[in-house]
Amino acid sequence: MIGKGFRRADAAGDVQTKGFDAFELRLGDIMRGERATMGKSLLDVQRELKIKAAYIAAIENADPSAFDTPGFIAGYVRSYARYLTMDPDWAFDTFCRESGFVTAHGMSADASSVKIKTGDYAVGAFGKDIFSSSATPFIPAGEAILSGIEPRAVGSMLVLVALIGGLGYGGWTVLQEVQKVQFAPVEQTPVVVADLDPLAGASNAIETGDPLAAFDGPSREGLDRLYRPQALEVPVLVARDAPISTLTPGSIGALGVDLGVEVVMAEAVVPERATPAIQVVEPQVPELQLVAVRPAWVRVRAADGIVLFEGVMEPGQNFVVPATEEPATLRVGESGALYFAVNGTHYGPVGRKGVVTSNVTLTTESLRQSYAVADLTADNDLAEIVNVAEVIEGQ
Repeated sequence: MIGKGFRRADAAGDVQTKGFDAFELRLGDIMRGERATMGKSLLDVQRELKIKAAYIAAIENADPSAFDTPGFIAGYVRSYARYLTMDPDWAFDTFCRESGFVTAHGMSADASSVKIKTGDYAVGAFGKDIFSSSATPFIPAGEAILSGIEPRAVGSMLVLVALIGGLGYGGWTVLQEVQKVQFAPVEQTPVVVADLDPLAGASNAIETGDPLAAFDGPSREGLDRLYRPQALEVPVLVARDAPISTLTPGSIGALGVDLGVEVVMAEAVVPERATPAIQVVEPQVPELQLVAVRPAWVRVRAADGIVLFEGVMEPGQNFVVPATEEPATLRVGESGALYFAVNGTHYGPVGRKGVVTSNVTLTTESLRQSYAVADLTADNDLAEIVNVAEVIEGQ
């Protein structure tokens, strides 16, 4: 007979819930909480306890491999526990239990420096110091070299370099233009210095075949007499024809009177004589002018080849010929339009109308011998210019 049986299931055990403080806290969590309550960072603890922040982090992480000398671990843990107002002995025992650290006496092999084997601990590429590793959470990662360069700064720098380069190039160009020397063509052929013998001046002599041998420079006396009257060596004196009694103070000097005035002396009327002035300088050289009555091209060349004047003289224009030791020469394109004026007296014209006249010696003696006094009735233009000049002088 098959019977049916009934079997009661085991009653489920009571499930107990855990509170927020029922979980086991590690030493590192407690220390971090106390440090956070105090508002201290790892660097603050390092400054106050004089213990490396890497060692403080190793204590909180229960990592004895971060210490260079295991013999100092007990002192570091106890000092840090006292800093956090915790029991130092309990903190060290908890650290040893969680990390597996065992205190060794001085003769044991464990008391020596920790020798990390490959595979035992994960050592960073920069060594044991956790501050050297980029994975350290409380130290910012190093920035790249080019991360601090802004594109706008690069553009501004390029603009500044271009501006400085442009200013430098402009200054260099202006300096080159300033230093350039330009030569203007002249009619006088210059003496070629390169053809001269550099040793010819050693003897202060000029060879007969040298181009400078025929050069005859003006004398010193001639240069001194140029443009000013030369004092005579012996003054020109006039002998007195009358006795001394006939001399009167009013005849000379500032008290002199006009000629023809009779001076009454003691019982006699003596006509005043004009006392000639003593001549000590040569007479003034007559002034020579070129007067144009119609437009005419004129060129005046000195004896040494220097062009004193060259251009078109307009009607009424005058040119005073300078007094030089050697006379100048004249070349005129319209001979009938040019006259000479010697101390206000007009001579000429130079030639017929429409004729070119060259090599006319500009001296008063030669002009007076070669040309007659100008006829004002024959040239109305000359008469008009002379009349205007007289009116101006009269004013």
